[in-house]
Parts: sequence; C-alpha cells; structure tokens
Amino acid sequence: MSSDPITHIQSRDNPLLKELRRLSQDSTAYRKQGRVWLEGDHLCRAALARGWKPALAIFSESFWPLAQVQYTQVATKTIVLADALFADLSSLESPAQMGFVVDLPSSAALDPAAASVILDRVQDAGNVGSILRSAGAFGFKQIIALKGSAALWSPKVLRAGMGAHFGLRLVEGLEPEVLQTLTVPMLVTSSHGGAYLHQADLPWPCAWVMGHEGQGVSPALEARAAQRIRIAQPGGEESLNVAAAAAICLHASGAGRG
Repeated sequence: MSSDPITHIQSRDNPLLKELRRLSQDSTAYRKQGRVWLEGDHLCRAALARGWKPALAIFSESFWPLAQVQYTQVATKTIVLADALFADLSSLESPAQMGFVVDLPSSAALDPAAASVILDRVQDAGNVGSILRSAGAFGFKQIIALKGSAALWSPKVLRAGMGAHFGLRLVEGLEPEVLQTLTVPMLVTSSHGGAYLHQADLPWPCAWVMGHEGQGVSPALEARAAQRIRIAQPGGEESLNVAAAAAICLHASGAGRG
C-alpha cells in the first residue's frame, strides 16, 4: 500500500478491501478485528460529534471530489474505492458512497449503578437498534446485552441505532448471573401481570429488562425483578413489539424522574 495518505483501490482482491467486506457484511467480524464499519453521512457525523476519530475514511471514486472537508481530513488514512467496489462493499440497497472504520474502545466494565437497559436474548437487529435509540433519548446510559442477544456493533444494529451507540456504555455477551452485581432495581415487562405502567411508582435510576421477541423475559430474571410492569392496551392486542414496549417504558421512566 502506498505511503500517500490517500490510497486508491481498483482491485477486488485487495487485502484491505476483503477486510472491509467482512466488517460490512459479517455481524460479528468486529469482534475479531476490533473495528467497526460505519456507512453513510448520518452515522459518520454522529461518531464525530461524540469525539470518535476514524482510523479509515472510505469514499467511492465518484463521490470523493464532492466529499466535505469534515470527512476528508479526519481519518488517519483515506481510501478511495472504484464505484463498483464500494457498491460491492455496501450492505445498503442504495450505497451511501462514504463510510468510516473506527476502532472499538476497550471492553466497558458494567456500571452497577447506571440507569440501564438489559437485553435478554433480543435477537432482531432492528429491535436492538431501536431500543438503543430509545435508551439514549430517555436518559439510560448503559446497555447490557445478555448472551443470545444480537451483536450490538453489527452493521444492521448500527444502522437501526442511528448513532445512539456513540453515547452509550455497551456491555455484551454477559451471563445473567452478572446482574446480581446491579445496585439499581430491575423492572421487567409482562403482558399478563404486574402493575400497569401508567399507575406504577417507577424508581430512578433503574434497569429495564427487555425480553426475547417470542418468549419474553426469562422466568429466572422475572423472579429477581423488583417490579413487574404491564402496558395498558385498550385496543386488545395480545402484545407489543419489544422495541415499541421499550420506547413506552423508557419514556415513562425518563419523563417521570426528578
């Protein structure tokens, strides 16, 4: 690779391009590489706003002359890809034509006193990303993903999170036993028991547990919770999507705190 700060890549067999392709298309490649692929203006801007410095800034050849200075001069190295190569790298239906590769911070330690959201085997990437957005919006600073939950830094979760990742403490791959160290009360959602959310006296800070899309919160976690909470559903639906339920519960907690 050239020592020039701008590297042009035209070959599909370039080793760096192969690494980038794995990052953009493999949901857990970030764990091996210690880096994350951010595609598109919104995610890149969100990372910069939180003080993240990209290791690589990557542009399609046709977009490179149009790229804003805030993107072209922030990375340690700049890569310009032939348009066809960038399209192949992209996991979007309409490639965004630019992206960053950022180094993951060292694994965060669990903060036992932080307002948190616990993901109990929430598997859909869109749901997980949406929950992260709600957590950030309503003042929850920590996401605790138990084993079996979607990979927090996967490309799909990143896209659904819309930049929320960069303002949260993310701890993943934990066993449920670790939750015994929490000093904040755990609240679980239930579709058939517990106090109604609009009538409940919600503690702050707290840790909301959001459960598996089909099975809900595990019985073991439900048994250890300080409160079981259900959401009134006058429309009569059997249950809410977990991301929708999270948004309602987290808003109720955040809006009600002193």
